[in-house]
Formats: sequence, structure tokens, C-alpha cells
Amino acid sequence: MLDLNIGGRSFRDIESYKAAKRDFDNIEAIKSRHDLTKLEDVKKIRDNIEEGNYRFESMLGDDFLDELEELIAQLEEDKALSRTGRKGFKPFKNKETKNEPKFSDEKDEKLDAEIKRQVKKREIKRKAMIVIASLVSLGCIVYLAFYYTLYAKNDVQYSNLSDLIDEESTPKEYSVNIVHEDTTMPPVLKKYEKLYQKNKKLVGWIKIDGTNIDYPVMQTVNNEYYLDHNYDQEYDKNGSIFMDKDCDAAHPNDNMIIYGHHMKSGKMFGNLNMYAKESFYKEHPSISFDTIYEEGTYDIMYVFRSKIYSEEEIVFKYYKFIDATSENEFDSNMEEMAALSLYDTGIKAKYGDRLITLSTCDYEEANGRFVVVAKKVK
Repeated sequence: MLDLNIGGRSFRDIESYKAAKRDFDNIEAIKSRHDLTKLEDVKKIRDNIEEGNYRFESMLGDDFLDELEELIAQLEEDKALSRTGRKGFKPFKNKETKNEPKFSDEKDEKLDAEIKRQVKKREIKRKAMIVIASLVSLGCIVYLAFYYTLYAKNDVQYSNLSDLIDEESTPKEYSVNIVHEDTTMPPVLKKYEKLYQKNKKLVGWIKIDGTNIDYPVMQTVNNEYYLDHNYDQEYDKNGSIFMDKDCDAAHPNDNMIIYGHHMKSGKMFGNLNMYAKESFYKEHPSISFDTIYEEGTYDIMYVFRSKIYSEEEIVFKYYKFIDATSENEFDSNMEEMAALSLYDTGIKAKYGDRLITLSTCDYEEANGRFVVVAKKVK
């Protein structure tokens, strides 16, 4: 079997691999002509790509652009720190005070002085406790206000994003990453055009009735970035819904894996485990998932609990199944999922069907995962 891996991605046919190989060589040549430790050089490469001076034929071009964006952010952060960094001043140590002159030996004067000292000490301690308690209360109020504002902002952001969706679904052709006439990318649906132009890491939109799940789906070169960044590429503890880095929304895989945090607030995939109850499934048996290239409705097949296993463990790992090399391999994966499923939906899939797998954390065991698998029906 030919090795069709390059640039951290796998390709299913020799033509796609050759296109990726040309991109890989082109990217290496671009890197060799610039100093990637200089912010100006990195921005220059990024701008040339966005202006169409550098063109690519495969997903490696998008990966390279993502790599440049992350490098620019890091270099800008380093530059800001070097500009504002200062050495802190060491405070002078208080000199020990000399002993106060002793009072007269008369007992009443000594007793009076000691009483005053103890009273003053207790008063200072009482005021200190009041100040500490006030600061703690203030801190709690600020903490709650901050996270309330954060959650409210998050809701507004995603609400505003959904307003950008144009329900007119006529596709618009883009020339991004096109070099040869025989190499084309699918057209972007008109309904997602504004969102895509706002952030080209967008690959789709997912919605499930009866839940809070109604979000853009993102993708970048790793599976870590969107664990704590939102659509606007700001730090956000909610993270984003994102597609596995090895999946390809432009040329859909047999199974596209989509991840999201299980937030206690119900955000992201916080409501996904509602499918643990068969009654909820029966009321909401379908998932709406559009890539930016085509709309899709998926019927739920399997709902199960699993976990992240060590590399050494020989066991079914749902998160490894993206493409099947044969009908037997596809059927084997379906049998494993069916055996794990919490209930029988009656929905089956055959080799050639397209699936999505939604995955989130499950707290019933260490490294637990709650998983919903669905088949594209239209």
C-alpha cells in the first residue's frame, strides 16, 4: 500500500497526494526565503497568501496559514512583553525600632500602659479582620460578575453569528487554493459566506433541536487551540465546537469527528448527554450539520459511553475511525459501536454512507467520553 501521508495529513488518492506534495515543497521554499523569527517577515508571508500571490492546491495551504496566524500572535505577545517588562523594585526592609523608654517603676503606670497596648492590639486585629472579610466578599462579587458577563457575552456573540447566516443557500465559487484548472475546491454556500469571510477557520454549523447546541464548527491544525478559544479567536474557557484536525470538510470523510466541552452551564456540548435517555432520542432523532459547502441532516444511530485509552491498549477506539480502507473495516466499526450503544435506534449504515461522531467529556469515569454517532440522510 502506498504511503500517502505528507505534512501531517493523509490523502486517499495519488492525485491528491501529488497536489499536497507540490504544496509541501512550495511551503518549504517560502519558509527558506524568510526569517520566521521576525514578525514583519511572517506577516508578509500571510499577506501574500491572502492577496493570492501564493496559491495552494490542498489543505496544506490552510494548515500553513493557520500556522502563520498562531506564530504572528505569539511574536506579537513576545514583542509586547519585551516592551513593557520591568524589574520590580525591592522594598526597603524596615529597621527595627529601638526599645521605647521604660515608664516609671510605679505599678499603676505600668498596668495602665499594658491595658492600653492590649486594647490597641485587639482593635487593630478587629479592623484587619473586617478589611479581609470585605476584600473576600468583594472578590467573590467581582468573580461572579466577571463570569456572568463572560457567559452573557458568549451568548450574544453566538447569537450575532447566527444572524449572519443567510438562508439563501445558493453556493458562491471561491478561487482560494486553486492553482490548476483540474484542481477545484467546492463552492461555499451563500448562507455561510459572511461567517466564512469573518473567520476562514469555519468549516460548518451544527444544531440539535431541544438543546443549546446551535454553534459554528471550527477547525485548525491541532486539536488544542479551540479547547479555549472562541470563534473570534479570543481566549474563552468555553472553547468552541471543532472538527478533528484530520477530517476534511471540503472532501468529506467516511466519519467526521466533532468535539466540544461538556460545560455545566449547558453551553457547547453540555446538553449532548441528554441522549443518554432513549425518550429524549425519540423526540429528537436527527441532527442538523452543514459544512460550509453543503447542507446536511443526520439520523442518530448509536449513543454510547467510552473513554480515551492508552496507545498500548488493544480495544475499539472510536476517535481513531475517520476513513475505512475497506467494506469489512467499515462494518467492523459499526459492529463495535452497536455493541456499545445504550439503546437500539434501528438505524444502520453501509459502506459508502457518511457519518458524523459528536464527542464530549463524560464524568462517570476517568477520561470518560459521551458519544453520539449519526448517518447523513439528506
